[in-house]
Amino acid sequence: MTDEITRALSLSRRRMMALGLGALLAPAFDPRQALAQPVFADYPFQLGVAAGDPAPDGFVIWTRLAPDPLAVGHGMPARPVPVSWEVAEDEAFTRIAARGEAIARPELAHAVHVEVGGLSPARPYHYRFMAGAERSLAGRARTTPAAGASVARARFGVVGCQHYEQGHYTAHRRLAEEDELDFVFCYGDYIYEGRSARVWNSAAGPQGNPRQHVGQEIYSLDDYRRRYAQYKMDADLQASHAAAAWFVTWDDHEIDNNWATDLDQDGTDRALFRLRQQSAMQAYYEHMPLRRSAFPAGPGMRLYRRADYGTLLRLNLLDTRQYRSDQACGDRWGACDELERTADMLGAAQERFLFDSLSTSPTRWNAIAQQVMVMDLDRDTGPGYMANPDSWGGYRAPRARLLRHIRDRQVANPVVLTGDEHQNYAGELHLDGRNPEGRAIATEFVATSITSGGDGMDQQPQTAKIQAANPQLKFNNSQRGYLLCDVTAERWESAFRVIDQVSAPGGAVSTRARLATPHGEAVVVPA
Repeated sequence: MTDEITRALSLSRRRMMALGLGALLAPAFDPRQALAQPVFADYPFQLGVAAGDPAPDGFVIWTRLAPDPLAVGHGMPARPVPVSWEVAEDEAFTRIAARGEAIARPELAHAVHVEVGGLSPARPYHYRFMAGAERSLAGRARTTPAAGASVARARFGVVGCQHYEQGHYTAHRRLAEEDELDFVFCYGDYIYEGRSARVWNSAAGPQGNPRQHVGQEIYSLDDYRRRYAQYKMDADLQASHAAAAWFVTWDDHEIDNNWATDLDQDGTDRALFRLRQQSAMQAYYEHMPLRRSAFPAGPGMRLYRRADYGTLLRLNLLDTRQYRSDQACGDRWGACDELERTADMLGAAQERFLFDSLSTSPTRWNAIAQQVMVMDLDRDTGPGYMANPDSWGGYRAPRARLLRHIRDRQVANPVVLTGDEHQNYAGELHLDGRNPEGRAIATEFVATSITSGGDGMDQQPQTAKIQAANPQLKFNNSQRGYLLCDVTAERWESAFRVIDQVSAPGGAVSTRARLATPHGEAVVVPA
């Protein structure tokens, strides 16, 4: 009887292995059991490489193996695969500073996040990956200065809102061509979640999309993975990632338009929407050069953090989606009593983190890098007052708390960096945006979109009226492009770099305006 039981168990085990269920009986995973020398049907590094979250001793390097990026399974076996990596002091990789091996796991769509350490501060490095006989393109990233180091200058780009369908990523190519950048800040809307569309209804009427999404609106993990893959296959975006390390955070379209906490704009059951958030957050982590500290836990991940550039600049990176109250006024532009309610934009923990970071900062400049406009602008061209409830203008209580804290604690040289608006803005922040009198508390520079909104125009028809109604607003432009910031001890200078067209590839870049905030003055002046 014992022999029969043994034979039955052995047969059962063989059947389970044949069905792909052997892992249930296998011991814990040993990296040596990974696919030893993979042979790929096509080039596996089609999504490029990226670096992120630089520190004085290193940064994160990222890639994802995807020989067939838009296919289910992305052309990879459902097995772990070893990926070698190198970081070098020179472009030719003759002076290797660090090397190692990571495991690309199927649970994370064969994405690789390596937190490289042991490097020297304030210097550029080059990195690349190898899998089997294949090699990735090389990327470049610069470590940050040592803590407390005297730093003369920081130079970086600000990007976001890159709707794939509404234009070509020429702005990313032009950013990659800029003189060496210390880093890039991406404020969000890296992808858009909507279904494929041949045309879209712009303010100027129906516009034909120069290219289209694959598939319907995205909900599942596979959907989000495919959408990221389509975006990351763009060569101009790959060039931008390869040129400098990025600090990334999200806005709304990485999950769903105008989401807040666990609410979407369609009134979906919260439990169901949390499932969508969980899928979206996993895919976001899989495709961004983020540290393990941002690893998602269900429908949540921590993205707020800070980075210092010696004694020159503190960068406070925020998440204005995950902890906010629902939008006021039914999320419709206008004015209502709800604008004055008790509400959260950052949530209690993140607000404490920001206030403490601002109060204890040892740096000359203090940047608040986030998503939605803090200037409380009157968007109406008529006699009434019109607020954008999705901006800080729709969250007046937390907006007032933030500005009072900056004022009362005498935070040194506060500058807000923003996106979301698909336009360039520059202006000054007052406690009461509707009556901007007296000395401003901080300044704000808003970067336009990479593509969202199509080609755009220099000035929209209502710009002059909005400018007249908002004296704190010093500049506005509606073209596509990016923001280039140059920070020294004496001033913060922002160059608004614009592209003449995104509806066709090869657009030309120019500087539409160059504005500055001098040290010790919360004003925006011509540079």
